[in-house]
Amino acid sequence: MAKRFAYFYFTRREPERILLFVPQHVAYWNGLNLNAYMGGPFADRSGGLITFEVRDIETATEYANSDPFVTLDLLENSWVREWSVE
Repeated sequence: MAKRFAYFYFTRREPERILLFVPQHVAYWNGLNLNAYMGGPFADRSGGLITFEVRDIETATEYANSDPFVTLDLLENSWVREWSVE
């Protein structure tokens, strides 16, 4: 049974570099074809929020850790948490 997860992230203060890799980040998440996927940047462009459904926290964390923003060391902080939508 799938569970819903939230992936919060805050980017480093390197706006030019972040903008350069946004297409890779977006393509990565869209390419996963995750169930119930929703995501986007915060209005101030300091980071973003992605929600999706997968079977467990390990899978959710694996997806987050493979995000180009992570592999290119563009994040200041990030968290993956199971989300209980009420």
